[in-house]
Amino acid sequence: MAATACSYHSALRPSSRHHYRHNPLIKTTRVSTTQTKYHKATIKCAREFTDFIGGDLLKPDLGKWLSDVEEHKAIAIYSPHEGGYEGRYLNRLRYQGYRFLDLSARGLGDPETTLTKLHPVCPPHIGKQPIARWYFPPEVDYRLSLLPPDAKGLVVWILEAKVLSKAELQFLALLPTLRPKVRVIAECGNWRKFVWTPLKDIAGLTTNEAV
Repeated sequence: MAATACSYHSALRPSSRHHYRHNPLIKTTRVSTTQTKYHKATIKCAREFTDFIGGDLLKPDLGKWLSDVEEHKAIAIYSPHEGGYEGRYLNRLRYQGYRFLDLSARGLGDPETTLTKLHPVCPPHIGKQPIARWYFPPEVDYRLSLLPPDAKGLVVWILEAKVLSKAELQFLALLPTLRPKVRVIAECGNWRKFVWTPLKDIAGLTTNEAV
């Protein structure tokens, strides 16, 4: 491949003196070549201990995860791009007795209306069918009414929450206050390892009081 590349460039490269014999039947042109200089760069990647043994084998933060969910009640999580890590934290909540309601932020509409109020849904009409409007019960209240007696609560797991506005995130952060048995987990982005923070910090509900 290197020889082919050299021959390709040498075919376009003019002679060293750029002199051509005059021929009335041939239109002479001068080809200008530009030389590009490439500089070698060194890329260093930092490695951690979990990179050698697998990030899913050591999880000493599961206890803190459970305590933060019970304390803040609404959590924003950032999981790795390859996925799979959030399943261990989800299962830990399931072992505690929580039931789950998985929703995608795309197409969710107004979270307050969809989750806590009677909301209309317009199904897509095909061809010349009339446009209909169906009414559905509140998603959270309906799931709470179906919880078994031994359930600890309901976890509303929001996928792709990074597309939500700040006002919508603020409502999700306040939802456990309106429904005490509800916990909210919102996937707000990606990070190299699984990290989380209170959702109220992302939504801008935290007030910094000067001491």
